[in-house]
Amino acid sequence: MALLYIAAGINHFWHPAPYLAILPLWLPAHEALVALSGVAEIVLGLGFLFRPTRRLAAWGIILLLIAVFPANIQMALNYYRADHPRLWGALLRLPVQALLIWWAWVYTKERAPRT
Repeated sequence: MALLYIAAGINHFWHPAPYLAILPLWLPAHEALVALSGVAEIVLGLGFLFRPTRRLAAWGIILLLIAVFPANIQMALNYYRADHPRLWGALLRLPVQALLIWWAWVYTKERAPRT
């Protein structure tokens, strides 16, 4: 999970155009939001690497996934309106978001100390 979010966060800086394209128009400062979400993914991904910060990172990922959900909806709407051939992928991404939230939630549970 850590590598997934670190790589996704880096991609926000390497290829920002796809992220900019799916932000709803009503949100301000698109470039800043893409950068902020990229930094958040990198930092939270790094947090997954260390047991003391793993639980906090998991809660952060859950909040981030909820915060970016409007962009996923906007992507599906954009693809629908443009009759985009990858509309199916944008629609599939919506329930996958719930799966990613569940996966992060698994890491929010307290683990019994090793004896």
